[in-house]
Amino acid sequence: MVLTIESRDPYTAGHQQRVAQLASAIAKELGLPEKEVEGIRMASLIHDLGKISLPAEILSKPGKLTEIEFRLVQNHPQAGYEILKNIDFPWPIAQIVLQHHERLDGSGYPNQLKNDAIRKEARIVGVADVVEAMASHRPYRPALGIDKALEEISSGKGILYDPQAVEACIKLFTSKGFKLENAG
Repeated sequence: MVLTIESRDPYTAGHQQRVAQLASAIAKELGLPEKEVEGIRMASLIHDLGKISLPAEILSKPGKLTEIEFRLVQNHPQAGYEILKNIDFPWPIAQIVLQHHERLDGSGYPNQLKNDAIRKEARIVGVADVVEAMASHRPYRPALGIDKALEEISSGKGILYDPQAVEACIKLFTSKGFKLENAG
């Protein structure tokens, strides 16, 4: 599955690997059991699987997306869930993929879930996803850098993003020497 995504959108493949690296580190920093850490890593590796339903032109578009294009992109968690929901994993992979863009205040997508209605694992992947996306080059903008990414999650802590996941993420970068591999 990862190779299918990589062939259509090389950015997404590298992004998913870096998100998996960071989300796993956040989960370990939070003291989650190894089995949960592994589930978070696996879900992170395919969290954007639903993007295979998008036209390649949208994935690599250098400019701003139209409203219709953005709505199509917002459907990728649901599309990923539909692909994964009947596959028997030892972890709640399909649910994590479905919820990784949900935000604590209900402003996320696709289901505008709030607070504890969002799985802890999805909240961790969501923080890692935002940090990696901001720190890396995107087709439509240059990398904003890790400092801007940490500022974003810090300002949204407890509003958009899980406070414990944010604290763990910031600690990894500021006092544990964590670095995203090949971001940029």
